[in-house]
Amino acid sequence: MKRIRRYLVAGILVWVPLGVTSALVYFAIGFTDKTLLLIPEQYRPDVLFGFHIPGLGVILAFIVLLVTGVLAANFVGRAFVGGWESLMERIPFIRTVYSAAKKFSEIVFSDSSQSFKKVLLIEYPRKGLYSLAFQTSTDLGEVQGRTGEEVVCCFVPTTPNPTSGLIIIVPRKDVTELDMDIDEALKMIISLGVVVPSWRNGKTPELPLELPKEIE
Repeated sequence: MKRIRRYLVAGILVWVPLGVTSALVYFAIGFTDKTLLLIPEQYRPDVLFGFHIPGLGVILAFIVLLVTGVLAANFVGRAFVGGWESLMERIPFIRTVYSAAKKFSEIVFSDSSQSFKKVLLIEYPRKGLYSLAFQTSTDLGEVQGRTGEEVVCCFVPTTPNPTSGLIIIVPRKDVTELDMDIDEALKMIISLGVVVPSWRNGKTPELPLELPKEIE
């Protein structure tokens, strides 16, 4: 029975990651294929070739994003985008959603932003318990002024779905910056802590906890 169980576990470890990856890739390709609807029906690949070719939407989505970026980067494009954003900001409810989505996109995808670039360790939900968090902001304006000390805004994700969570404002002195990358932290969160990234402890000059002998 132990041997059968070992074989079953080995089979699960092969097929579960493959199945999850395939499902996500299939969803992504199916979603991007929706961009083919931008093409007039008589010119769509399904009509021209007589059959569906998965993945063509990815190429079209890439081209649309690239062309949009080129146009938005020049003078005429910036003027058009500015006018569009001005219109969005005048529509009740729409302006709230649009401005929040735009700000979030700028924070996450901008290389100059420090948001979601650092993995932090904070004591949450109480002293003595630790949670992984992502740094989202260090310039907190009134919040920092009211607290009278340097604070950091942290996003604490839930597991196994890291897209939901809550923000916590923590004093800088109570935050420990970790060496692990964002994707490593996400793997640990999604796997419920089963997948633990290897520690490149050469980066950390001072450690608050005593190292195990095998690490030392």
